[in-house]
Amino acid sequence: MLNHRVFYRVCYADTDQMGYVYYGNYARFYEIARVETLRHIGVSYKVLEEAGIGLPVYENYSKFHAPALYDDLIRIDCSLLKMPSARIEFEYKIYNPLDVLLHEGRTTLVFMDLVSKKVVKAPDWLTKAILIHKKDD
Repeated sequence: MLNHRVFYRVCYADTDQMGYVYYGNYARFYEIARVETLRHIGVSYKVLEEAGIGLPVYENYSKFHAPALYDDLIRIDCSLLKMPSARIEFEYKIYNPLDVLLHEGRTTLVFMDLVSKKVVKAPDWLTKAILIHKKDD
């Protein structure tokens, strides 16, 4: 439905003693990719928060195939597979510079009213932005 590609250079702080990306950093890579995917269609987390909407993670899934290494320029392919409702779901595939699939993941986030802390429907302006851009990618 909506796809976006992000590149990220693995820095020393991302890795463990073996030079492999520490497993906990993949969730951060997901965040980088989904924030940039939304930014690509003109939606920023900052604007969402200013509108009183938060996006806490509800589910997180990771599957490791091979390690990303220090100084790799990894590619993160981020996909929004369906229109959001009260939830928004992203899928991620992470590749090394040789185009080898290193990692797959998915996250589900919920739209939350920051005052009431209740789950709410995705804002109309966000779904319209997705509809406008879904054919572009």
